[in-house]
Amino acid sequence: MTEILSAERIAFAYPGRPLFRDLSLSLEEGDVAGLIGPNGSGKTTLLRILTGVLRPDSGRVLLRGEDLAGLSGRSRAQSLAVVPQESRTLFDYTVLEVALMGRFAHLGLWGMETREDAGIAGRCLAEVGMDHAASRSLNELSSGERQRVYIARALTQQPRVLLLDEPTSFLDLKHRLQIYEILARLNRETGLTVLAISHDLNLAARYCRKLHLIRDGAISASGAPPEVITGSVIREVYGTDAEIGKDPRTGSPFVIPYPAAPQGGVS
Repeated sequence: MTEILSAERIAFAYPGRPLFRDLSLSLEEGDVAGLIGPNGSGKTTLLRILTGVLRPDSGRVLLRGEDLAGLSGRSRAQSLAVVPQESRTLFDYTVLEVALMGRFAHLGLWGMETREDAGIAGRCLAEVGMDHAASRSLNELSSGERQRVYIARALTQQPRVLLLDEPTSFLDLKHRLQIYEILARLNRETGLTVLAISHDLNLAARYCRKLHLIRDGAISASGAPPEVITGSVIREVYGTDAEIGKDPRTGSPFVIPYPAAPQGGVS
C-alpha cells in the first residue's frame, strides 16, 4: 500500500505539560486503522496535529508526501475530513443543510452552493442511510442519527482520509455497530482511508486492520489487532488484568477485563 498520511518524529507540549516526544505514525492508503490508548495519552491532540489544526513543536506531518504545513486550509480540507467527538450547531439546521457544510472547501469565490453540491450532499446522506431525513431538523434526530449526518457532512468534502474522534462514544450497542459497519462499507466500496480513535478495544479489534497504541508520548505498538491487543499490553498500558479471547465470527481478539490483583496477593 502507498503511505497517504504520516507523522514524523512529532514533539508537542501544552504549557507546562509535555505530551509527545519523537512520535511517528503512518497511515496507508485504503486502510482502516484505530488509534487506541489510555485517557490523557493525547489521542485527540494527535488527530488535530494530523489535520493541521495544531502545529507540532518539531517534526512534520506529510499528506501524500507533501508537508502539511505548506498546504492551505482549503487544500487540507479537500483531502482530510474530521468527525469530532462532539458536534454542535448554532442554529436549527436541516439535515441537508448540515451535510452541505462539508462542501465549503470546494465552493467558488462567492461560496454559494450549486445544484451539483446539493446532489453530492444528498448522495452522501444516502451513503449513511439518512437521505430520507434531508428536510428534517437536526435537533429532531437521535444521537445515532445525528452521528450519521456528521459523517455525511465529512463525506461531502470528498476526502481521501476520514479521521474520527470516538465516533461511537455516546451511542448504544446497536448504533455503535451501525457506525462501524458504515465505515467498513465505505472503505470497501470507495477505498476511503479511515483512522478512528476508540476506547472500545473490541470494536477497534473487529473493524480495524491495524491498530496504533499511544502511550507515554509515543506510539508504543503498531500492527494487526492480535499483535497489539495482548494480556501483557493491557496490563501494562491500562493497569488492569484481562483475558484475551477470540471473536468466534471474525477471529479478532476479544478483551474481557478484570480488576488488577492487589500487590502482594490476596490474603
